[in-house]
Order: sequence, then C-alpha cells, then structure tokens
Amino acid sequence: MCKLPCFRLLIIAVCLFFIPQLKAEVPDGQFVVSSNLKAGVAKVDITPSEVKGMMTVGHVRKVNGVRDPLKAGVLLLDDGNTRAAIVTLDVVNVWNDLVPLVRQRITAETGVPYENIMITASHNHSGPDFDPNSKWGKELVNKIAAAAKEAAANMRKVTVGYGEDKIGFNINRRKVIDGRSVVNLNPDGPNDQRVKVLRFDDGKSLTPLAVIMHAVCHPCFFTWGDKGTHPYPNGYPKMTADFPGEAQTFVEMCYENKTSALFLQGCAGDIRPNLPGYPYRCADEADIQWAGRDLGSAVVRALAHNVVREKLRERGDYYPIRVASEVITLPGKEGEVSAELMAFKIGPYLMLTMPGEPMVEYGFKLEKAIADRAIPIIVGYANGGIGYIATEDSYKVGGYEPNTSKLKPEAEQIILTKLGQLADLVIGDVFESFSKHSKDVKKRDAKEKARKAKGK
Repeated sequence: MCKLPCFRLLIIAVCLFFIPQLKAEVPDGQFVVSSNLKAGVAKVDITPSEVKGMMTVGHVRKVNGVRDPLKAGVLLLDDGNTRAAIVTLDVVNVWNDLVPLVRQRITAETGVPYENIMITASHNHSGPDFDPNSKWGKELVNKIAAAAKEAAANMRKVTVGYGEDKIGFNINRRKVIDGRSVVNLNPDGPNDQRVKVLRFDDGKSLTPLAVIMHAVCHPCFFTWGDKGTHPYPNGYPKMTADFPGEAQTFVEMCYENKTSALFLQGCAGDIRPNLPGYPYRCADEADIQWAGRDLGSAVVRALAHNVVREKLRERGDYYPIRVASEVITLPGKEGEVSAELMAFKIGPYLMLTMPGEPMVEYGFKLEKAIADRAIPIIVGYANGGIGYIATEDSYKVGGYEPNTSKLKPEAEQIILTKLGQLADLVIGDVFESFSKHSKDVKKRDAKEKARKAKGK
C-alpha cells in the first residue's frame, strides 16, 4: 500500500539532492539566464573613405585626417512577440531624410517593424553632413543595413541589468546676468552628471553581449576654440567621434573588445564640456582622454557592480518590448513644426525620445512624472531633427537656445503631455491601455494600425 507514496518520497529526495548540485555546476564567472528576451548586436565603421578637405558639421571646419573612427551600432531585440531595434550613430543629427531610408532597410533585412526602430545620434560636432545622394550618404545607409543583418544573425537569450554612476566633465553653458542669458560656463546652473547603463548578458561570461550608456553633454570638445588659443585656434583639424567615441572604445577595451558599447545622448541642449575660455577653448588630446575615460570608467564601474550576486538576483526574467510613437505638430516661429516622439520600453526600462536638442530640464521633468512607474532614460537627438527644444521659461531671458529654436515657448507643454501619453501606452498601467471593453480595444487597434501605416 505504501509503494506510491514511497516512490514519491524517493523522487523528492533525489530532486532535493541534485538541484543544488546543478546550481553548483555553473562555473565561476558565468550565470544562468532565464528570460523571454533575445538580443543581437553589431557595430560598423561609418567614417567616410575620403576625408581630406571635407567640411564637418556642428562646428563647421575643414579637416584633413581622422583621429578615431565614427561608428554605427545596431541592437536588435525580440521578446517572443515583438521585435524592435536601436540604432546609434556618431554623427551630429538624425537627419529627417535619413530616418525612412534606414528604417526601410532594417525592416527589409531583419523583419523588425518600421515603426519599432529608434535611430539616435550622439550629436558629434566633428563628423560629416548627410546627403542621401552622395557617396558617403549611400555608404552610410548600406553599412547600417549590413550591421542590422549581422545582429539578426546572432540573436541569443539575454537578461538585462541596470546601473548608474557619474561623470565630472559636463557643465551648464547658460548664465543669467542683468536679466538676460549669456554664454558662460555656469557650475550653479542645472546639470545632469549621471551616467545610466544597461547591460545585456547571455550569462556565458562576465562580459556583456551589449552595453548601452546614456550621458548628457554636447560632444563639442573639438570646437573652433578661442582665437589665438593653442594648439587649435581654428578648431581640431581631424574628424573624430569626440568623447562618446572615446568612451565606447574605452569600455570595449576593458572587455577585450568582446562587447559592443552604444551611446545614447540625453537632454544636452544647454550642457557642454567644462573647458574654460572666452567663452571656452578647443580641447586637446589630454582633454578628450580625460572625458572619454571619465565616462568610460563610470560605465565600467556600473557594469562590474551589476553582476555581483546580489544584483543578479534583482533581475527579472520577463522583458516585454513595447513601442509607441507619434508625429505631432508643434507651434513654430515660422509655421508648424512636425516632430516624432517615441516611447520605447524594455521590461522596466523606459526610453522617451525627442527629435532635437532638448534642454536639460526636460529630462528632469519627464523623469519626475514617470519615475514611480518605470526606470526612465530620456533621449534627445532621435528619429529626426528639429533643432533646439528650449524650455518655456528660457524664452523670458533669451540666449542662444531659445533664440535659435524653431519653436514657440508653448511647445514645451505639448511635448511633455504627448510623451506622457506615449508612456501610458507602453507602461500599460492606465485603464485604457489594458481595458478589454470593446470600445477601448477598437480604439487601441485603430491607433496601432495608424502607427504601422507610417512605414508603408
């Protein structure tokens, strides 16, 4: 009569003995990955083949060589139901005519839906301009497509870790004197020195498959410089990826070039390198190494800490991908301005994007609004370019950013409101986003159909 219960007891005993042994068999330096998420990554050199005599954009000057290569990175993600992609570029802008070309090619090569592709720029001031009909313009699109194809061929199961650290080389560049804003390095002005880091791990080693670093600072170390300031009074004479390129190279070097580091620029509209001068000087080799290694070290510290056992235990095993975007109309000084805003969520990590140069306060305001619902990463210079996105208050004292912006002051509230609505859609904790009532379902389906139609 006791055969069945005894047999069950034997099975339980065997399980209790072997399960701990199985866990112990994971070698030191590896960890178990249990997740619905797959990722693939690739990077490619996008430096023009012919540089001598080329004009850079951002700070316009003629260059005669290359200090370090410009690169594009492509990270593909698949949660089992939804595919999405993040593209990072060491260039000044995501040009409006580049966006559809890249999205169409990535969709064709990988099957990632057109509307689920985020394209970002570091805002590098020492790279080329884009012409879709030029030799380099065509090469750029082809290389990004090739990187996407490579990433798609190397998808693997991953978990995602998150960490933060700090940099010390960025500073606000606006100071209000006698009721007006002037260009002046302002240590008391608003600034964001945090570095946010995502690491994507397959668990096979302590080297991440891919790294996303997010920081806030204009990549304009190599400006024209003060007249008469040596060694580069007329600006650095070579093409370079500036501090984001230096930092990505540093991180990859620390992992023996077995990982791919991608850079996302934050709300850097009024944040620049702390290089004192009149009003500031051009960087030299010591300056760029300082900044690149400062950011790179912060990233490596965050990466290393995130795989200690206590941090690994905090990771989830379910990372749904949700993407929502909308092209909105903003009030402009010379007519309406179209702008694509996007919410891109990977598990608990929420990226909100703007297609231009948002001042640093945008990041603080958006984070405050959603920090209790998701882990926010606010991204500028994404999915197009409309120039400076100044705060409403900045127009009262003027200065470079609001004076040169295409937008009217009231654009701020429209942007913040719409990004909040997009966040609602991808976070999914608002009734309308998960309601099963027929009217709500039809409404959501209609919006999703309209969003997908943009890419056709």
